Amino acid sequence: MAVAALLGYGVAFAQSPPDPAWPDLRPELREYRCQPRDDRPEPTTEAERVRYEVRARYAGFLPLFLARVGDTMPQALLMPVEGVSVRQVAATFGAARAGNRQHDGVDIFAPRGTPVRAAAPGFVYRIDDVSLGGLTVTVVGDGGVRYFYTHLDAVHEALVEGQRVETDTVLGYVGDSGNAAGTPTHLHFGVYLGSPDDLCDWRAVDPLPLLVDRE
Repeated sequence: MAVAALLGYGVAFAQSPPDPAWPDLRPELREYRCQPRDDRPEPTTEAERVRYEVRARYAGFLPLFLARVGDTMPQALLMPVEGVSVRQVAATFGAARAGNRQHDGVDIFAPRGTPVRAAAPGFVYRIDDVSLGGLTVTVVGDGGVRYFYTHLDAVHEALVEGQRVETDTVLGYVGDSGNAAGTPTHLHFGVYLGSPDDLCDWRAVDPLPLLVDRE
């Protein structure tokens, strides 16, 4: 039984590789190995233990996704939330958050159920609901960039891990899941890069300067 089912979550973790119909653009990365993270504290709750375990298992699949995408990050990202313009998004990247954390993305407010589309093409790397953000879709795109869409109310019913998505693909719908429960509904949108000495690193960058309105 999937870990998610054991804990009563709604999403099962398949750790699916990217769609084999698409060729590898950087086949040499298939043999890359993500190094275990040694900077995490010991888990203090069962939910935290599961979160670490899930992330570690997905990390084993990340090189397959890095091999499938190009080596250049897009210079612009399309607004992921339908009907919202970039000028409506506040610059909150790096703001202080509870638990001595910083805000690793931007919050895009919209009514519950508003469609969320891919900001850039890529492959669905992970669908889960064990992160602090609640129901989450993560997409890997060119440059090995990880696009993190979270606090979703629901994932699109046809979306599966490994699937190729384009900028018109609906990933899910705006909500307030995870630690956003009870707040105004919004999408938390994060953008993460690897580092030169660790392609599997998750270095947050500010998405706001990259976002452009959809036409």
